[in-house]
Amino acid sequence: MTLAQPKNAPTVIPIILKEFDDFETEGTKFLAGEMEERQFIGFRLKQGVYGQRQPARQMTRVKVPFGGLGPLQMEGFAQVAEIAPLGKGHITTRQCVQFHHIPLVEMYNVLRVLGDHGLSSREACGNVVRNVTGDPWAGVRDDELFDITPYAGAFVRYWVRNPLSQLLPRKFKVTFSGSDADAALTPMHDIGFTPRIKVIDGKEVRGFKMVVGGGLSTMAKEAVVLTEFVSVDDYLRYSEAVVRIFQDADELRVNILKARLKFLVHRVGEDAFRAMVDERLAQDWAKKPIDLEALLFHDDEQAAAPAPSALDASSVPAAERAAFDLFVADNVRAQKQDGYYAVHVFVRQGDLRPAQWRGLASIITDLGAGRARTTQAQNLVLRWIPGNNVYAVWRALQALGLGESGVGTITDVTSCPGTDSCKLGITSSMGLNRAISERLDKMNITDPQVKQMFINISGCPNSCGQHHLGNIGFHGAAMKNDARQVPAYNVFLAGERHEGAKMRVGTLAKLRLPAKRVPDAVERFIGVYTTQRAEGEAFNAFFDRVGVGPFEAAVQDLTITPEFGSENIQEFVDWEREGLYVLERGEGECAV
Repeated sequence: MTLAQPKNAPTVIPIILKEFDDFETEGTKFLAGEMEERQFIGFRLKQGVYGQRQPARQMTRVKVPFGGLGPLQMEGFAQVAEIAPLGKGHITTRQCVQFHHIPLVEMYNVLRVLGDHGLSSREACGNVVRNVTGDPWAGVRDDELFDITPYAGAFVRYWVRNPLSQLLPRKFKVTFSGSDADAALTPMHDIGFTPRIKVIDGKEVRGFKMVVGGGLSTMAKEAVVLTEFVSVDDYLRYSEAVVRIFQDADELRVNILKARLKFLVHRVGEDAFRAMVDERLAQDWAKKPIDLEALLFHDDEQAAAPAPSALDASSVPAAERAAFDLFVADNVRAQKQDGYYAVHVFVRQGDLRPAQWRGLASIITDLGAGRARTTQAQNLVLRWIPGNNVYAVWRALQALGLGESGVGTITDVTSCPGTDSCKLGITSSMGLNRAISERLDKMNITDPQVKQMFINISGCPNSCGQHHLGNIGFHGAAMKNDARQVPAYNVFLAGERHEGAKMRVGTLAKLRLPAKRVPDAVERFIGVYTTQRAEGEAFNAFFDRVGVGPFEAAVQDLTITPEFGSENIQEFVDWEREGLYVLERGEGECAV
């Protein structure tokens, strides 16, 4: 039995009630000692329930295909946040929403609440096709050939619960960009799609450029082109050929650290992998028809929108004009539909509490079309806001503590949860996020080129915080002084994730910084750039000209391992922690 589709912001993933009952049954068996833990782990991961480093606590990761949300889903998040001990939902760099520290006995109730609100955690974890991400401006951006949303939705529906993808060698990540600006970062995915239109027999045919074999983590690889054009009638078939190759690649199962598709693609090469796909497409399975129309995700967002109007700040009170103008400049983007705007909401650390979820639901219901999307930078985009409602949206966001300007600037620091919850975490990346954010706020940066820089933090080398892609990036590490350990970070410089620029992986500097010194290092890196750049020279262009040397030299004194003693004991304590640091890293569950 499947729940009815919500009227507002229809559900992409079908909700199957029996799965919740199965979870309660299997969870009860496990808690009673009637099921081996490893067997139960494999079961719960497919339900989006992930073990934490804290004993007897779980995280649930809720899939949000292409980031799409409506007020019903936001109310569901508010209710789960009220159940979760931390009292908040966390937006991830995969556009999902996570809830942490939940006892297993509470998880059944959590999954039911999610399902009642059109939300699914099915296959959000495990060796499956993970949440399908997408351009949060798809459908409203002025440079798109067509809206990718229906096709991203069809991809989700095709692969969720698909028997072919239930036990892949490793996780499988897919994204859809809305245009060549590549806001969805296709090169870092197992499969990435970008819209194309090709004239065939005198008719315009929709399709995609399709890239394969990208990924970050400990050995970052950029995706290669599988085809410059695959029609919308065939893109699911092509994706199945790729997944079949991956599923059958038993050599990838030998070493968990090299089990992602990128290792196969880059080992055999672009041409050879393309030939492997062609061989699969010649097999009998590929001749079976796919009913694309039955899978497409149809959602007429504009039909639910208020009447359009121009953005006019003349009625904004004079005392608020400067702050509102800055908010508009940083956070508001005109849609391709005249009279409508997308408001980009700055969500610090990606965390939202129940009142904020509900307040956002009210904003998009009362002042927009009831539509929003999460972003890969852990923020939210409120869509279909008429111009004469933008000021009211800003005031409502301020009341929720979400009215900051500066989204998508250097103060908008991205990080994973790190040791707050993750078994693989080495450092408190969220604590460092707050420390860097506080330092940047005190610096009161107005330099437009510095504002354009991005900072990304991961609590370990696996790049859940996408540290490879920040202009300044950090990943968790450790240092030793005799028998004492110091929380620390490795440094990457000149990565690229700006919309409209070619994605690139940053350069690993020959540096390891104690965690408590990282904010100082950030300030010095900015100083190197601002004092030595040429006029109009962007950070990455400056780095390409001068190299890593000036940055390494600027912080050499910060790299010296501290001596343990009363004067600097805090260097042996990680951000937002109390006890002395000890590197404790468990076994991750992604590949179980």
